[in-house]
Amino acid sequence: MKISRLIAGFCCVLLSQAVFAQSKTETTVEDEYLSSVEDVIITELAASDDYDNKMVALKYLEDAVSDGRTSPDMVASLSRLAGEGVKTQARTNGRVMNNYPDVRAKACDLLGEVPTKESKNMLVSIAAEDKEPMVVTAAIRSLGNIGMNDNDEVVRMIEFVHKKYAALNPTSSLALEVLNAYEKLAPNVQDKGPMIQSISEIGTNYKYVTPVRTKALQLLRSIQSGSSNKNSGK
Repeated sequence: MKISRLIAGFCCVLLSQAVFAQSKTETTVEDEYLSSVEDVIITELAASDDYDNKMVALKYLEDAVSDGRTSPDMVASLSRLAGEGVKTQARTNGRVMNNYPDVRAKACDLLGEVPTKESKNMLVSIAAEDKEPMVVTAAIRSLGNIGMNDNDEVVRMIEFVHKKYAALNPTSSLALEVLNAYEKLAPNVQDKGPMIQSISEIGTNYKYVTPVRTKALQLLRSIQSGSSNKNSGK
């Protein structure tokens, strides 16, 4: 379905419902109905093969997240877009035709604003599987924002990602988001040893810019100071 037809249909629904709204109860029902219509439109736009449609879906989703009115269907659409071209592939003559890293990165950032277990699981999966640094960077940033780290699952994944990219393609932007995520997750980390080792490696790797290495050393001092204070308080 073309984007113009989708938007036109949505606008017609909005107009007709506004005209016939008569009571508070009716308005509530209509709001729920309009929300379901929006879910359908976003789902179809996200599932479309057209790049522009996916970008429009992201705009709708960004507005919904900003307004605090996300639904399970919207989260499902975000998850689909976060895996566009990686988990869901459209091929022509063996070539992936829907490899849109900018779509995946934006969807990952939006998932970070929806702190659910489902969002966290998708971001962990994307961080492990995606090969585009900009997407992995967004996934790690969002994992830090969500803050979930049951059994150190998220910190272990971030540590794995850091080691992989430090060896193959070290980038300061990714290292910075790794540090930011560690900083946010540190209070919920059971075994801080591997995380501290990862931070130390960033702080001594001269392939990263000075501000990133400086932040790593500052974070190390902060974590070690926090651990010392805990121990002295026992």
